[in-house]
Amino acid sequence: MTTQPPVPPAPGQPGAGAVPTCYRHPDRETYVRCQRCERSICPDCMRDAAVGHQCVECVQQGNKTVRQAKAVFGGRAVTVPRVTWTLLALNVLAYLAEIADQQAVITGFAMHSAAVGLLGEWWRLLTGAFLHAPPGGGLGFTHILFNMWALYAIGPELERRLGHLRFAVLYLLSALGGSVAVYLLGIAAVGASGAIYGLFGALFVVSKRLGYDPRGVVWLIAINVALTFFIGLSWQAHLGGLVVGAATAAAFAYAPEKNRDVVQWAAAAGIFIVLMLAVLVLPPFAAIAG
Repeated sequence: MTTQPPVPPAPGQPGAGAVPTCYRHPDRETYVRCQRCERSICPDCMRDAAVGHQCVECVQQGNKTVRQAKAVFGGRAVTVPRVTWTLLALNVLAYLAEIADQQAVITGFAMHSAAVGLLGEWWRLLTGAFLHAPPGGGLGFTHILFNMWALYAIGPELERRLGHLRFAVLYLLSALGGSVAVYLLGIAAVGASGAIYGLFGALFVVSKRLGYDPRGVVWLIAINVALTFFIGLSWQAHLGGLVVGAATAAAFAYAPEKNRDVVQWAAAAGIFIVLMLAVLVLPPFAAIAG
């Protein structure tokens, strides 16, 4: 009677005398198993878990079911305020462009009611909010320094509360609101003050919504409004930015939980449409007075 020699177990499979090997690397011996699927894993395939280790595939599968952290009022949670840093960089780059060729930049991109209304140069409504008083002017470097300090001081906090995209929309709508107010009630202006005042208004709304004491924000707004008239700055841009920023923040902060994203973006789109219609339909006050 003849007998067949025993067949050795396949690598990685249980059996008498079998040496366990990694399921992804059969040539590597290991005595560690994944805590979820219990397959053998080598050090290259181990991922730390709450208890023991998991394999790469189980970790990837688990990540698909993990709920993404969100900002307080929607959007993904913010760890680095990238929009704030980007806006700071854009303002500084625009100022450097002014230093390089002040005449061309101011002439072609500053907010001016006649250029927008008569020539249809709509880009000025936004580009003017990234320019500042040129060096050697009445305000000199203090104009951009104050605005960028304010953006640096309160921008990151609002961005963390609102999320990247909502904060960017808040800033741009506030800037646009300031320019529209200049178009309707003034003549010309440069500066990010409309957007900054929009952030002031948003900070007040967010503080109220979260139950914080808003008196510090009220004092901040009051002091800056007083400086606006004392120094002789563009009160139109400040007022327009403040109102639009507060309205946009209210739409974001007070949107109901149900269909919150839809309500927020519909409100933001509505504010944008109202601003555009104001420029299209309403004549500038200077033209009426003239």
